[in-house]
Amino acid sequence: QVQLVESGGGLVQPGESLRLSCAASGSIFSIAGMGWYRQAPGKQRELVAGITIGGSTNYADSVKGRFIISRDNAKKTVSLQMNSLKPEDTAVYYCDANIKTVAVGSHRNYWGQGTQVTVSS
Repeated sequence: QVQLVESGGGLVQPGESLRLSCAASGSIFSIAGMGWYRQAPGKQRELVAGITIGGSTNYADSVKGRFIISRDNAKKTVSLQMNSLKPEDTAVYYCDANIKTVAVGSHRNYWGQGTQVTVSS
């Protein structure tokens, strides 16, 4: 019933910027935390940035000062503005959200399908 769809990935050169977006849809009662994770080949999935319903944020040390996470509670979306991109940022980026549905009485974790970000000259 719940779906998270990412968009905005692509191929860019080092130093360029990209903006990722994620939209949640379905029988959603409420959304708690939202965030972005990424996974590169041969590595574990890691947290890139997270944001609470009140707007408090946290970032991985590797992206602090370069990435900005934001959300629109009315539109049920979360975005990730990625600036000064580096080759090390290359990965599949996944949207994550803790969602309570009408049918389920507690919040559960949902994941999007992922969007590829490639940073290469």
